[in-house]
Amino acid sequence: MNHVFWYPGYDLPLENIVRAENCSLYDADGTRYVDLESGVWCTSIGHANPRILRVMHEQAALIAHAGFSFSSAIVEQAAREVLALHGFEGGKCVFLCSGSEAVEFGVRVAQFVNRRPMLMTMADSYFGAYGSASVKREDEWFCFDWMPCAECPHADDADACTEQCEHWAKIPFDRIGGFLFEPGSSSGMVRFPPEKLIRSIVAAIRAGDGLVLVNEVTTGVGRTGKWFGYQHYDLAPDVVAMGKGIGSGYPVSVAAFSPNLVGKLGDRQVKYAQSHQNDPLGAAVVREVIRTINEERLIERGRRIAATLQSGLENIKARTDKIEAIRARGLLVALEMKDDEQASYTRYVQAELLRHGYLVAQRPGLNILRVDPSLTVERRDIEGFLAVLEDVLTGELI
Repeated sequence: MNHVFWYPGYDLPLENIVRAENCSLYDADGTRYVDLESGVWCTSIGHANPRILRVMHEQAALIAHAGFSFSSAIVEQAAREVLALHGFEGGKCVFLCSGSEAVEFGVRVAQFVNRRPMLMTMADSYFGAYGSASVKREDEWFCFDWMPCAECPHADDADACTEQCEHWAKIPFDRIGGFLFEPGSSSGMVRFPPEKLIRSIVAAIRAGDGLVLVNEVTTGVGRTGKWFGYQHYDLAPDVVAMGKGIGSGYPVSVAAFSPNLVGKLGDRQVKYAQSHQNDPLGAAVVREVIRTINEERLIERGRRIAATLQSGLENIKARTDKIEAIRARGLLVALEMKDDEQASYTRYVQAELLRHGYLVAQRPGLNILRVDPSLTVERRDIEGFLAVLEDVLTGELI
């Protein structure tokens, strides 16, 4: 890869992959690797899913790309199925190319209709590579450090999440017109904010006629055991940004808007246009991903696989004394390892797993291994991974 700019901070241990099928990667020598990070959260229903390949072929043969002056019925059909997932019948959505775009489009719409100048989010959120949500300027964003709330001794008290709490009292709700919530990724660290805290923030935002936006780029499309991560918090959002898994490897994203927000927008238009906005091919892929998950009951299947994975990891944690903590919701799992500041042991474990055919994620400098396989991962591959992981942690692997 001498002529390609690679991801900053990341190594490239596998550069000769020639074929992928479901959760299997094959290099030029025929060696198989089990992809347990879904191509960085993307392949929600596996690499080269036959249904997606068929639809891509059929739609591309008809019309793949449309400009600003023409479209295709498939775009409207896909929009209706996306909106139905959120109970947004009567709302609208836009098809884009990346999760970063979907988040930014939603933020622009929220800023356009807001009466108050700021949006709120959690300090550990990651929303993309560009735009207001990536920069988080102090005059536009209030970033709340919720870490003191994670172990709040008063979480069940009536005074929790009120002005009686010093952390809550710092939130300038009088200046905040919306809350952008990331329900579990925490910039890849996989942390889940307390339900009471999130519901209290949403209630305060709603009391000021504010908007609730959700970034489901990494937590959506069945990853957490429900269609979307916000459903674990019993929320009714105004905006939902979807990416990665909504295309299962194809570069498409969606920003969906509730009828309430569409009503606030009225006839006004938010200026945003790019060449592949609302392309028929991307819309067709999204529709087929939704139909495949529903018709094959893959979220239910994912929950069963997740139970095997999580119980196996808990057993390994109890037997090896190498894992500090396990954070998991569905097939979104983080192993926080006992390690030094350079995360040298975590890197060693990742390398050993790869050497024996299992690909997991590790962000540079963090003592966290992330496991987030596709909904279609085979149980035998999860069991094989658990066996190898235990051998690595006990030093019994040859």
